[in-house]
Amino acid sequence: MVTSERPSAHVDFERPSIARVTDALLGGQNHYEPDRAVLRQLTAIAPEAPAMAREVRQWLVRAVRYLTERLDVDQFLDLASGFPTAENTHQVAQKYNPEAHVVYVGDDPVVEAHGRALLVDNDFTHICGADPLNPGETLAGVGRFIDFDRPAGLVLCGVVDHIADLQQAQQVVKSYVGALAPGSYLLLLHQHNPADGSDAADVATSLQDRFGRIGLDTLYRTRAEITSFFDGLELLEPGLTAPHLWWPDGPRLAPLTPVNWTALGGVARIP
Repeated sequence: MVTSERPSAHVDFERPSIARVTDALLGGQNHYEPDRAVLRQLTAIAPEAPAMAREVRQWLVRAVRYLTERLDVDQFLDLASGFPTAENTHQVAQKYNPEAHVVYVGDDPVVEAHGRALLVDNDFTHICGADPLNPGETLAGVGRFIDFDRPAGLVLCGVVDHIADLQQAQQVVKSYVGALAPGSYLLLLHQHNPADGSDAADVATSLQDRFGRIGLDTLYRTRAEITSFFDGLELLEPGLTAPHLWWPDGPRLAPLTPVNWTALGGVARIP
């Protein structure tokens, strides 16, 4: 594995981290008490939150598998992915193509350190320390890992929902999409507020408020706002939908809850 490293940043273990909170939601081991405190707050509002985190991960697994196995995509740029552990992009892609290249980008020093340790023997997976919300910095850092003259898969799973200004979020997506070769694909998942007076809307509003209070601002946007990130692209079937509806592997066994409708994901081809 090759890494693109920056000078070590100070890590404040007293503040929660989105990456570590997500790890806690998924039942991982790479988190601390402030992250677990956030998990307890989230599950107090939505006890199904850990199950929803697994739904999102399963969506990512199916989408990456589809691009690798069916569409022959052999390089992926995964932004702010968190800890590269079980069932993450590199494991799925390299199951179907052992030489698929995967680049993880993030600016959390703890995630970078864990990623380097986990992937030290993997020559086709790389860690790039950069701010995913700064496309210029990121694209410059990953240039030696990604061939921008060939199609790639761009993974934005829970990234732009941390940008409060919609126009800025749209510009971040456009900057990355514009750097990729025709025939590339955007995999984007965003927190969703149906804004229809439903229980799901109430849960989304409560979760957004809770995230804001603890300094982990997360926007639950409307369908129209999330759809705007795909402007000019060709959405693949079944379109922009709740994660559990995007080509499920089989019949649903667990009951649906309002939390299941608080995210939307889609995969689109870049013409």
